[in-house]
Amino acid sequence: MISNIIVFIFGSIVGSFLNVCIHRMPKGESVVWPRSHCPQCQKRIPGYDNIPFLSFIILKGRCRYCHQKISWRYPLVEFLTGLLTVVFFNRFGLSYEFFLYMVMLWALIVATFVDIKHRIIPDEVSIGGIITGFIMVSATGFAFSPLKFSFSPMLKSALGILAGGGIIYLTGALFDLVYFKLLKRPAINGETESLGGGDVKLLAMIGAFTGWKIAILTFFLAPFFGIIFGALNLLIKKDHTMPYGPFLSAAALASLFWADKIILFLLPLS
Repeated sequence: MISNIIVFIFGSIVGSFLNVCIHRMPKGESVVWPRSHCPQCQKRIPGYDNIPFLSFIILKGRCRYCHQKISWRYPLVEFLTGLLTVVFFNRFGLSYEFFLYMVMLWALIVATFVDIKHRIIPDEVSIGGIITGFIMVSATGFAFSPLKFSFSPMLKSALGILAGGGIIYLTGALFDLVYFKLLKRPAINGETESLGGGDVKLLAMIGAFTGWKIAILTFFLAPFFGIIFGALNLLIKKDHTMPYGPFLSAAALASLFWADKIILFLLPLS
């Protein structure tokens, strides 16, 4: 119980930093400098006003100086990061796997919330995640003996990158060819690409951390997460487009935890 509380606090602190990334990365700003400040009045936020959850509650969701509302995204990201950190800790323990998948989780959280607002996935997250995932997974090749390196983890990550990025790229390209070129359908909101490059790189990043099996399962599972939201988006906003990063992220986490059960459910034994 105490360990879960400590892990939750750690996760929520990380979530506070992820909020900085979510806010600044789409603007091309540094996530390190300057220090946290109010986006409205630009006043620097002191440490006692930057405590996850508590500061938001004490300040009643408003800036201490200009009294403008603070987005609910800030406590939401902090809570979500803290909660999922506890979930990962209880699944993997204090192990290398835990830290490996936590790095992936942080990247997915940033990608999700940036994609929701800006409809982009920063290269710092996707490409940076591909490189980080490949290095971290490859490093497990030393797990059994520092003097004898195994190339299996490196191959697993490389195949994950190729499978994840390749399957979503080829599917999108094939759909665009049939829909826009052969059927000569009009552009959707001015776009002639069904999937953005950010989605391709994001699934490649997921593959870098998890391997090709989870990457492919994520690809097939993501539409199930998106179909309900897509229908509501079409009915309410009359908009055919929607950010796909959140569904890839949700599908990746579900696949990581319940891959065997999901496959058994989708392909039951006769």
